[in-house]
Amino acid sequence: MLARILALAIKEFLVLFKDKRSRLVVVVPPLIQLLVFGYAASFDLNDATYAIYDRDGGFAARDLAARFEGAPSFRAVGRITRQGQIAEWIDARKVLLVIQIGPRFTADLLAGTPAPVQILIDGRNSNTAQILQNDVSRIIADFNRDWILARGLQGLPVTLITRAWYNPNLESRWFFVSGLVGILTLVVTMMVTALSVAREREQGTFDQLLVTPLRPIEILIGKATPGLVIGVLEASLVVTIAVFWFRVPLVGGLDVLYAGILLFVLAAVGVGLMISSLAATLQQALLGAFLFLVPAVILSGFATPIANMPEAVQILTLGDPLRYYLVILRSVFLEGAGFELLIGQMWPLAVIAVLTLAAAGWLFRHRMA
Repeated sequence: MLARILALAIKEFLVLFKDKRSRLVVVVPPLIQLLVFGYAASFDLNDATYAIYDRDGGFAARDLAARFEGAPSFRAVGRITRQGQIAEWIDARKVLLVIQIGPRFTADLLAGTPAPVQILIDGRNSNTAQILQNDVSRIIADFNRDWILARGLQGLPVTLITRAWYNPNLESRWFFVSGLVGILTLVVTMMVTALSVAREREQGTFDQLLVTPLRPIEILIGKATPGLVIGVLEASLVVTIAVFWFRVPLVGGLDVLYAGILLFVLAAVGVGLMISSLAATLQQALLGAFLFLVPAVILSGFATPIANMPEAVQILTLGDPLRYYLVILRSVFLEGAGFELLIGQMWPLAVIAVLTLAAAGWLFRHRMA
């Protein structure tokens, strides 16, 4: 029995490594995913954009501001000069954090009374917001310690008041569940479309399609339609569960949400059809879909901020449709953003959809020839 098992195992290894494409599948995808994960998957916050609204201007306020300027993980993008700028800069994602120093900050510290400092955090990404809050707390703690040691005081000179916009309690469920709408939509759409043509080839029914009166473009549209319909229905189902079961607030309009869903599903269908056109078997189609799905999720900013990734990896994320879709989902769910704020995310999705569908059509005709 052992001899037969060994002989079968040797035969499977020979079959696997005899095929050049199989050898590439065994070696190349793990190396690519290792590089992607190693550089992109990080919970460190290395580039926290912030602005200071200094209403005091005293030496203590300048000292506190200098500590943020000297922190390697913080990057100042400007100074806020009026209250209305706070909402403008956070809404536009210009900053993740605004530090507001009160008008009597230095005077209160010199008088020995607690001086409040308010931080306003963009809570749309709860992971980033929590890390940011911890980093700010450490800087404030260092300031308090140095102030106490220099003056021999008791108690905490500076008290921290934190407000998280769009997710007041930093509920991680709001962040992850809204992101899952994108991931589950991508998985289902990709699987439906990536297997369609490959399944026909493997079952031997693809040649029957070629002798029908249908033109190649008609066959391609027919293959894309189920993925498009199923993708939209899957997104609708997950959105419904997110709102009514997990109680994630849907602040924005359904018109904006479904415009983003439709563009994303079209892009996912295009990628799936490209994979299906290239694959000769179901196994190759599955491996191709997996090779795309895992890096797409990692590079999308679902769990780790794109700003923390190296610049070369950030460039790669520009071709990831899930990156734009997650921003649309979370902005509509938590912020109530409209078309005017999300047009910068929708047009790249439209470009990706056009390019991938066009490439899938060309590959489809080329493989039929």
